[in-house]
Amino acid sequence: MKAHMGSITDVPGIRVGHATDERACTGCTVVLCEQGATVGVAIRGGAPGTRETDLCRPAHPLVTRAHAVLLSGGSAFGLAAAEGVVRYLRERGIGYETGVARVPIVPAAILFDLAVGDSSAHPDAAMGYAACQAADDGPVPEGNVGAGTGATVGKLLGMQRCMKGGLGTASADLGGGVAVGALVAVNCLGDVVDPATGQIIAGTRKPMGRGFADTQELMRSYAGRVFLSFTHTVIGVVATNAALDPVQANFVAEMAHDGIARAVRPAHTLLDGDTLFVLATGKAQADVSLVGAYAATTVADAIVRAVRAARGIPGIPAAADLSP
Repeated sequence: MKAHMGSITDVPGIRVGHATDERACTGCTVVLCEQGATVGVAIRGGAPGTRETDLCRPAHPLVTRAHAVLLSGGSAFGLAAAEGVVRYLRERGIGYETGVARVPIVPAAILFDLAVGDSSAHPDAAMGYAACQAADDGPVPEGNVGAGTGATVGKLLGMQRCMKGGLGTASADLGGGVAVGALVAVNCLGDVVDPATGQIIAGTRKPMGRGFADTQELMRSYAGRVFLSFTHTVIGVVATNAALDPVQANFVAEMAHDGIARAVRPAHTLLDGDTLFVLATGKAQADVSLVGAYAATTVADAIVRAVRAARGIPGIPAAADLSP
């Protein structure tokens, strides 16, 4: 295992690549595991946009391993980027052996960033392929990159009072050669808070003056109203070199969502499409509950890092812009 920790690529067998369109303010991020990894998924938001998630669940036991996971902007249009990932893997002979061809297994999830930048531009197969070409196992760039390029947070009062979200990553060494890492694109309805203090780092800004409106408290004043907005979600990947079967991978994915609940307030709303995948790449033995506990920790850490690494764009400040 590498000596440095702090990125999902600290998990052996994981590579990450981004494709970023700064002009259109969108992009995609691929997590590659070409040797294959046991895959799981948990979806707790009410408005997900996904691909191949049924395959990730233990009720469908024929195919239990994935070769990559794609996170993308562009709303449902962005799912097209997965075709580029499939092509990249197919050209290298990577995939599930069917007897007549190897079929790459690439689950994916998207976030809605069409209200930022150019709504007519979105990640496509070419961007998915480019993200694969850029992938490596080094430290992962964070903030306004890949799937986090157009991400925003705190949108209850509309885009004019939101703040910049982004992409973040984190990892933890569990000892005995076992690592857990997370990579998350943060585009939530709610506020991002520091789990250690409960203080808001980035979120809905007050209608007048400086400071945060506190999305959850603000929602109470809207009692009886329906929030008609579909621009939110937190999507991510947890990776570990622990040996997990499909049931265990799905269990870890469920536990990992606790990290979203710690760092986003409110989390898992009807208007969020919160989706987390799990990739188990190795054969190291570890207690599943321990892996799940640190999956949640690294997800929370990655969310905080995403907004702290983000840079403001015209009309949408980042957390760094509000610092003293």
